[in-house]
Amino acid sequence: MVAILIIGLDVIGENPKRFAVVSWLNGRLEKRGEFTLYRLIRFVQSKRPDIVAIDSVTELGGDMRKFLRSLPPGTKLVQVTGRPGEQKSLQSLAREHGIRTSDRFDPYEEAKLSALLASKGVGYEVLAFEDEVIVKVTRGRSHGKGGWSQDRYRKRVHNLVRDKVREIEDRLRRAEVPFDLETEERDYGLARGEFRVYASREELAGLIRPVRGGDVEVRIQPVERAELGFAPLKGEEAVRERRSIIVGIDPGITVGIAAVDLDGQILALHSQRNMPVGEVFRFISEIGHPVVVATDVSPAPGFVEKIARSFKANLFVPRESLRVDEKKELLRNLGITVEDDHQRDALAAAYKAYLRIKPKLERVDAKLREAGLSKKADEVKALVIAGYNLGEAMQKVAVRERPEEKPEEPAKESVDLEPYIRRIRELERRIEFLERENSELREVIKEQRKTIGKLERRLVDYDEEVRREILRERELEAKVKRIGILERQLREAKAVIERLSRDLVQVKRMNVVEIRGSAVPLKVLKTLSWRELERIEREIGLKRGDVLFVINPAGAGKAIAGELVEKGIKALITEKPLPGPVKEVLREAHVPFFTGQELDVKRVDEFAVVERETLERAIEELLSRWEKEDREKEAERFLKLVEEYRIERERELRRKAEEELASKRRKARAGRV
Repeated sequence: MVAILIIGLDVIGENPKRFAVVSWLNGRLEKRGEFTLYRLIRFVQSKRPDIVAIDSVTELGGDMRKFLRSLPPGTKLVQVTGRPGEQKSLQSLAREHGIRTSDRFDPYEEAKLSALLASKGVGYEVLAFEDEVIVKVTRGRSHGKGGWSQDRYRKRVHNLVRDKVREIEDRLRRAEVPFDLETEERDYGLARGEFRVYASREELAGLIRPVRGGDVEVRIQPVERAELGFAPLKGEEAVRERRSIIVGIDPGITVGIAAVDLDGQILALHSQRNMPVGEVFRFISEIGHPVVVATDVSPAPGFVEKIARSFKANLFVPRESLRVDEKKELLRNLGITVEDDHQRDALAAAYKAYLRIKPKLERVDAKLREAGLSKKADEVKALVIAGYNLGEAMQKVAVRERPEEKPEEPAKESVDLEPYIRRIRELERRIEFLERENSELREVIKEQRKTIGKLERRLVDYDEEVRREILRERELEAKVKRIGILERQLREAKAVIERLSRDLVQVKRMNVVEIRGSAVPLKVLKTLSWRELERIEREIGLKRGDVLFVINPAGAGKAIAGELVEKGIKALITEKPLPGPVKEVLREAHVPFFTGQELDVKRVDEFAVVERETLERAIEELLSRWEKEDREKEAERFLKLVEEYRIERERELRRKAEEELASKRRKARAGRV
C-alpha cells in the first residue's frame, strides 16, 4: 500500500500570519501545531506531502504566489470547497461525505476537515504554472577585465556553457520531451542558452538539475499562469462529447492556430503574441478534440509535438517545409483572407493535413453510407485516424450505440440462428475491410520506406556538412590565434625598431664627436667582476691609459681594484657609486674615478663616450685635489712624528732625572750609616 501524506491548513491569525496544521497519513490524523508562513514552507519542503489542503486559497493573501512557488515537485495545493464562484462550506461537504464535525470555529477542526475531504478526492487542485518550463544556462562568475589569462578563462567558460547546453539538449531528446532552444554564441562557444521546455516541473524531475555556483549555472523557472486555474481532483465534470478537428499550429513569439473539421470546413483562425502553452490547450479544447495536429515545417517544432502528445493526436509533418507561394496558393483556392502570416501558416498546415487524409475519409464516408452509419461519420473517422481500421471503428461505434437488451429466456423448443447469421455477416464485412486496410497499409509502408531512404540520404549530407563546418571553425580558430601571435610579434618588432632608431641617431652623433677628436671612447663593463674583465680583454683588449665605464660596480673588492691599477687604466667611470674598498685602492694608487652624472657620459648599449676636455679637466682637478690632500696629510704626519718625538724625549729626560735623584738619595743614606 502506497503511503499518502496530506497536510490540512487553516488560518489562526494575522500579523504575523499563523496556521493550524494537521497531517493525514493513510487514515491516521495528527495535530502538528501552529506554524508561521516561513516555518510552514520549511515543514512542507521537508515532508514533501502529496496534497496541501485548505478551505480557500484566499486565506494565504499576498503570500499565495510565494507559497505556490515554494511547493516541492509533485505536491498539490487543493481548495477543498470547490472552484471560485461554486464553493460550498466545509460543514456541508463533510455531511455529504459522512464526516462528523464538532466546533466549526476551531482552526484545527477546520484543518482536519480539509485534510479528510482531500483524502476522499474532494476539491480542486490550484494550478499556478503552465506545463512549460524555462531552463537558462549561463556563466556562473564574472570574467574580470583585460589580460590574456582573462581571455583564456572567458573562452573556457563559454566552452563549458556550450557543453552543458548540448548535454541538456541530448537528455531532452532522449527523453522525447519537446522544447525550443535559443542560444547566444561567443568565442566559438556559447555565452547563454535558454530552453523553453513543453513539460511540467514534475516531468523534468531527475532529468535536469539546477546548478548554482561554479563556472556554469543552470536555472529552472516554471512559467506562471496569468490567472490561477482549478482542476478537479476526481472526474466531477461529465465529459461531454466533442467534435473531432484537425488543428494547425505556427509556434513562435506570436502563436498562430487554425482548426478545420473532418469535412474540411474552417472552424477557427487565431493568433496571439506570447501565448502560453496552457492557453493554447484551452483555446483548442473549446473548439473540439484534435485528432490531428499539423505543422508547416519539417522537422516539427517541439511546441507542436507537445500539443500533439498532450491531446494524444496524430502529428502531421510535411515531407518538406511548405513554401510561401504554396501557402498563398492554398489560401486563394479556399477563398479566404487572414489577418497575418501566423494564421496563414497555421491554416496551411491544417488544410494540408486534411488533404493528405481526405481520400481515406471519403472512402470511410462511402462505406458508412452503405452500412447506414452516416450519422456517426465523425466518430468513425476519428477512430480511423487514431489507428483503427474501418471495420473495427464501425464495430466500436455500433456496439456503443446499441441499446442494452435484457437477456431473454432461451427457447426450449427451437434455436434462434439470427444472431449467428448476423455475426457471420459482420465478420465477413470485417474481413473485407481488413483486406482493403492491409492493401492501404502496404502502400503506406512503401511510401514510408521511400521517405526513410530520402531522409537517410539527407542525414548523410547533413553529417558531411556539419563535419565541414567543424573543420572550417577549427581552421578559423587556428588562423585567429596565428594572427594574434603575429600582431604581438609586430608590436614587439616596432618597439625594437623605434629603440634602435634612437640609438642609431645617438651613435651617429658620438661618431661625429669621436672623429673630430673631441671625445674619448669608453670601454663598457656591465659589472666590475673578473668575468667581465676577461670578456673585455678577449673581445676588444685592455691596455694602459684606457678609460673604463662600469654600469654596476656593486660587490667589487680590493683584489679586482688592484688588478685595474696593475693594468694601468687612466680612469674609472661608474653609473652607480663605487664600493668603499675599491675607492681606497684607487685613491691610494692615484687612479681617478667618477660617476657618469659628473662627466655627462653618453651611452648606447655597448658604446659610451665622454668629452675629452671635460675628462681631462676632471682628472686634473681630482689629481690636484688628491696631491694637495696628500701634502696636507704628509705635513700632518710629520708634525705628528715631531710631537711624538718631543713627548718621548721629555719622558726619557724625566726618567733620567728621577734615576739620578734616586742615586743621590741612596748615597746620602749610605754616608749617614
